[in-house]
Amino acid sequence: MTPDAILNCLLYKDSLMLVLNKPAGLPVHAGPKGGDNLEMFLDPLRFGLPRLPSLAHRLDRDTSGCLILGRHSKALRKLGKLFQQGRVEKTYWAVVDGAPPKEQGVLHAKLRKLTPKSGWKMVVDEAEGQPAVTEYRVLGRSDDGRRTWLECKPKTGRTHQIRVHCAHLGCPIVGDAVYGTPGVAPLHLHARGVAVPLYPSRDEPIAVEAPVPEHMRALLKACGFSEAADVAAAP
Repeated sequence: MTPDAILNCLLYKDSLMLVLNKPAGLPVHAGPKGGDNLEMFLDPLRFGLPRLPSLAHRLDRDTSGCLILGRHSKALRKLGKLFQQGRVEKTYWAVVDGAPPKEQGVLHAKLRKLTPKSGWKMVVDEAEGQPAVTEYRVLGRSDDGRRTWLECKPKTGRTHQIRVHCAHLGCPIVGDAVYGTPGVAPLHLHARGVAVPLYPSRDEPIAVEAPVPEHMRALLKACGFSEAADVAAAP
């Protein structure tokens, strides 16, 4: 990640907030094993401010798309409050194996973290899990019926929520090595858009969309995604 590359990831900028198009495969912060992470490359995003911008939320390492950063502590507090109140709308696109039982629906399935020696993961546990809610709808299907293009809107912010919920519906995300079939492809989960009501004086929230990543184009097109239509519909 070079200074030019991180600047090319910038989707939106104002006095309080930045929105980046995070590349798949890059962790947002340092893990126990070290290695490159997004926070190492934020210096070009100061834009004259004395401190680095900071993450307002998280995306998994292998998830691409919209990532919100606050430009200073006051902005982070404001964004944090919006996230806590569930007022930031997040829209994800996923390509899944198989299909959900309905064209659209709302999944309520509580999640709990397991930490076995082989590595942690989240599981559905209605007795001891934390509430987790995801709205979903089918946007397209492949001709052979093997794959489905889903729009998912998480209403809670549990770790791996969309990945676990898709698997729980019987349609794990393509490339999900933990909850689906490992080794077939990169994870096909993209944070497509965010809508942030950052300024009370504005009638509409700030809406930002991230373009489709290269590694998801082929399967999305197989499920009916049209790049020309997508460009025409862009804000």
